[in-house]
Amino acid sequence: MVKAALFSHYIMRTMVKRVFFSTSATKLEGGVSMVQGASRGIGLEFVRQLLHREETGHVVATCRNPENATDLQKLKRDYASRLNILPLDVTDESTIEEAATTIRDTYGYLNLLINASGILSIPNLLQPETTLSKVEKSSLLLTYEVNAIGPILVVKHMWPFLKVGGGSGTEREVAVVANISARVGSIGDNALGGWHSYRASKTALNQLTKTISVEFARKKDPISCILLHPGTVDTDLSKPFQRNVPPGKLFTREFSVQKLLDIVDNTKKSDNGKFFAWDSTEIPW
Repeated sequence: MVKAALFSHYIMRTMVKRVFFSTSATKLEGGVSMVQGASRGIGLEFVRQLLHREETGHVVATCRNPENATDLQKLKRDYASRLNILPLDVTDESTIEEAATTIRDTYGYLNLLINASGILSIPNLLQPETTLSKVEKSSLLLTYEVNAIGPILVVKHMWPFLKVGGGSGTEREVAVVANISARVGSIGDNALGGWHSYRASKTALNQLTKTISVEFARKKDPISCILLHPGTVDTDLSKPFQRNVPPGKLFTREFSVQKLLDIVDNTKKSDNGKFFAWDSTEIPW
């Protein structure tokens, strides 16, 4: 009796998965994009440009406190039928799971996932280290949790929807996962040192993303997983460190995101696992 009940339960779960993840599900014109870390900076600009550039396509924007995301709420008023704002805190996996449930029930699939959240400095809590003597365990752990662990957990929970979505409803042949990294995370490009916590967290993000891309390829999933370096962008993240940026190298959010979306739009299956700068050049690992 017990074995029969367990077998019946297994069959029911298998049938539910097959029905839910059926690739014959109705797809929306323009596809469904998700931007994680969308309350400000680059993430907010991704949402704005994804909504502005065409009349179709739906965007799921997530952040820790949607009620306090004033600019995001303004976009919601302008694009009420196409923008869905959800709470998600990358340091709390239960909120990622809740967002995944809402996406499942509302859309059933995704065509694009952009992980844009990240931290570099927090007043009285976290500052980039200029020397080894200033490295602290708490800073290493916090930056790793937000910049590396969080985005990968988001990919983990959105993976089933990306497999279903692929490139359907878009002009791409595959779904795209675009994790926002940074050139300072490149080991091969590191000639200056310093910024230990931030560098290491982005290096970890790069390795985790590369590892995921290998699994996607091995399982023949219709997904390309890429890393993007936006350049030095005029946002709250970079503001305390802009004094030494060379002339012409401090980009507006509009410019950087436009360049990054150009890369996303042209991403092919063969780009899976690559690390691109804003100008489409590849960055060494």
